[in-house]
Amino acid sequence: MSENATVNGKTPADFWFDPLCPWAWMTSRWMLEVEKVRDVEVRWHVMSLAVLNENRLDELPDEYRDMLENKAWGPVRVVVAAQQKHGDDIVGPLYTALGTRFHNQGEGPTREAIAAALEDVGLPAELAEYADSDTYDAELRASHQEGIDKVGQDVGTPVIAVPGSDGEQIAFFGPVVTPAPKGEDAAKLWDGTLLVASIPGFYEIKRTRTQGPIFD
Repeated sequence: MSENATVNGKTPADFWFDPLCPWAWMTSRWMLEVEKVRDVEVRWHVMSLAVLNENRLDELPDEYRDMLENKAWGPVRVVVAAQQKHGDDIVGPLYTALGTRFHNQGEGPTREAIAAALEDVGLPAELAEYADSDTYDAELRASHQEGIDKVGQDVGTPVIAVPGSDGEQIAFFGPVVTPAPKGEDAAKLWDGTLLVASIPGFYEIKRTRTQGPIFD
């Protein structure tokens, strides 16, 4: 099957996320809205802020470096373990459970929040143990690299890949948006994303962020 077709014929949108990233969370909630208003199916993949930054830790502020070293590995490892043991279809629901607790409910990436998210989606509690295990780090890194290979190194999370003008996948960092658009606004942003993906040589639109993530 082509990477640009799904079993049900819907337009695919491949989405790479780190559960820790509030901006990826905003964009992911937009994509769930897009599924309601356009014939689109999101395919969820993990990427890792810890992997992305592992060779530049000395350049980062102390607080961010501490987060990457002590908090960033656990959630993505648990998601990958769940995927390996229970299939691709669990990735999206588990991300929603984790993100809702981390961001909307303000629990943060604690072990208690991870355990509760696993329970929320009916997954075994012992999956939480993979937060401290490198058992599936090769699979985590492969998923991360797949997204980075599509978009390049000068990005963070999220990464989204959509069909371009001739059907090939075009990947972007973002869109970065808050709050997550709903209804027709979600549809318009999706249509715009497909539009810029259809333009050969298009790379970037950007402005300074003046507002933080709004969780609703």
